[in-house]
Amino acid sequence: MRVTVVGAGALGTMHAWHAIERGHEVVHLEREREARGASVRNFGLVWVGGRAAGPELETALRARDLWEGIGARVPGVGFRANGSLTVVRTPAELAVADEVLARADAAARGYKWLSPAEVAAHNPALRGDALGALLCERDAAVESRVALPALRAHLAATGRYTFVPGREVRDVGTGLVRDDHGTAYASDSVVVATGAWLTGLVKELAPDLPVRRVRLQMAQTDPLGEPLTTSVADADSFRYYPAYDGAALDALRAGQPQPPVAAGHRMQLLMVQRLDGGLTIGDTHEYDEAFAFDVVEDPYEHLQQRAAELLGRPLPTIRRRWAGVYAQCADTTRVVHREQVRDGVWLVTGPGGRGMTCSPAIGEDTANEIGW
Repeated sequence: MRVTVVGAGALGTMHAWHAIERGHEVVHLEREREARGASVRNFGLVWVGGRAAGPELETALRARDLWEGIGARVPGVGFRANGSLTVVRTPAELAVADEVLARADAAARGYKWLSPAEVAAHNPALRGDALGALLCERDAAVESRVALPALRAHLAATGRYTFVPGREVRDVGTGLVRDDHGTAYASDSVVVATGAWLTGLVKELAPDLPVRRVRLQMAQTDPLGEPLTTSVADADSFRYYPAYDGAALDALRAGQPQPPVAAGHRMQLLMVQRLDGGLTIGDTHEYDEAFAFDVVEDPYEHLQQRAAELLGRPLPTIRRRWAGVYAQCADTTRVVHREQVRDGVWLVTGPGGRGMTCSPAIGEDTANEIGW
């Protein structure tokens, strides 16, 4: 079968991966010279702990297993099963951790409670005052800035994969894809996975697409100078991930409001160490378009302060700042929007902040549904 994949972010690349795995030939088109969207502007988190019970968690767990297998075959993706610690500093936050630890799916997520002494032993870089931390053993990380080229190189070695960058697709139809250079690609099956690019061709294919866009701000620091052995979150992450919903979270929100800058920018702290020792930190959430074209400093000041509190030391100098935009299903309980828009043509979009985590399993589900 001849498969054409449009979009070379994480979601598109994982569709190409599964097509190659099943013995097909793949042409992979990308309008940029390299993917420059949300797939390279994220933490590289494979984030199981915060996922909603049901299909979302099942997808994340399957994707976690797939990422581990892919990482073993493609070391360049930088997969590591480092787990995560969500640091708890107040009784109200502790009550949320206690509530989720008591749930039936706690073991599947790899949840464990660590005392302050256990936190210090598990991740010695965390020297700030805390009541303890919620460990999620199933969480992991990859290197988002280099994973996609590494995956493409592996696919190219099969002899059945062709990457064509710098081409914007103008038309798709039964058996054929055409780009803006006038090149046509004979295709038995087409997947359009163009991330937050929802205009142009995507708008023509799905005029009433139930997907919105979300903007975020993030940063990366100079090397920390010591290992951060897990990914790290502050307890504001309880407020933004559906796994933690419940009476204890309602009480936290009512009794412990976020600082104004964090509330105004819908913030949490997530912190992941890169292989070069630097830290990726973030993030903010902006939902109302038109989005700003610049970044603002107040959120970065909050992130630096919060990170310093958890580390018990000043954060290294920030060397990069950026904004990004991802596509999210308007119904946030849905993992992804997958729609057959023409005969043999599928549109896959809207995983939101779950894209890096769930893309291997989303691609597998698409392959199963199409019948590759």
